[in-house]
This record gives sequence, C-alpha cells and structure tokens, in this order.
Amino acid sequence: METDESKTASFDENQSLHLIRQMIEVSHKRIRNDGILFIVWGWISLTTYLLDYLTGVMVHTFQVDLIKRWLAVILPVLGIIFTIVYIYRRSRKATTYISISLRYVWASLFIGMVLINLIQFNVLHKIIFELQHPIFMVLIAFAIVVTGGILRYKMIIAGGIIFGLLALVSSYFPLRQQLLLEAIAWLIAFIIPGHILYAKRNSR
Repeated sequence: METDESKTASFDENQSLHLIRQMIEVSHKRIRNDGILFIVWGWISLTTYLLDYLTGVMVHTFQVDLIKRWLAVILPVLGIIFTIVYIYRRSRKATTYISISLRYVWASLFIGMVLINLIQFNVLHKIIFELQHPIFMVLIAFAIVVTGGILRYKMIIAGGIIFGLLALVSSYFPLRQQLLLEAIAWLIAFIIPGHILYAKRNSR
C-alpha cells in the first residue's frame, strides 16, 4: 500500500506538472498577443536598415538624408513608447515568471550592446561598424533563440538561427550590404513570425 507520504509526493508532482502546463499555455496565449511587438519592432528595424541601404546606393539629396535622419530617430522613439505602454498595460492584468524572464533577456541584450561599443572603443579607440554590426546581429539572434526556447515556439527559434547565420554571412561583406542582410533578417525573424502569431491570437 502507498504511504501517505508517497501519495502526497505523487499529488504534488501532478500538481506541479499541471501548473507548468498551465504556465506554458498562458505564455503561448500571451505571445500570440505579444506578436504585435514582433511586428512593430520588425517593421521599424526593416524600414531603418533598408533606408540606410537604399540611400547608400541612390543619389544623395538633402531631402532624402533629412527624412532618413528623422525617421531613424522618430521610429525607435515611437517603438519604445508603444512597448512601454503595452508592457505596462499587460503587467496590470497578469505578470508571469516567463514574462519577467523575457524582459531580463531583452534588457540584457541592450546592455550587452552598450558594453560591446564601450569595449571596442576602449581597445581600438574607434568603432568599426563592419565588426559591430555582425556582433550585434549575433546578440539579437541569441536573444531570439532564448525567447523561442522559453516559450517553446519553434518558429521563433528558427528565426533566431537564421538571424545568426545571416550575421555570419554579413561579416563577409562591407557595411552597406550588411544593412541589407540585417533588413532581411528582421523580416524573417520578426515580421513574418509576428504576423503569424498575431493572426492566431483568437484561434484558441
């Protein structure tokens, strides 16, 4: 016969597994809604890098350069404001350990980028953008893969892997072509998965 202790242990184990399954399901539902963040930042980054690439291969005009400079400032600022408001409104409803973990991942990504620039400048006394760009892409790819792993979403993991591979490929090209490759990477890893996830938000 099972002892009370073994029954309690079995019950606790089943409870834990049920809780884990619930957390994953809740996270899946949240990431479908949070697909809007993938869409927003995907389009912001695609637009920014594509404009940088196109203005480099087109004939320069003052008006085009002015528009590019303004968009390079306005779009990220709007994206940050939207993200802060969105996260604040979502956190008022419910905050899970998974949500908190993802915030640490992306906050660490930003801090890592700042530190890499500081280290590169301290060692080389300048910023080599042809080196900085692929390294930043690797960091972003890492964050994407970790995000997909936490949420158990193969689509996001695959997007992160492709992002990383494009980072390696971009290291063989000058900065102008790197910008085009990163624009493609954001399209594959953020925009496409974001639209798919957001479209599925009411499917379950």
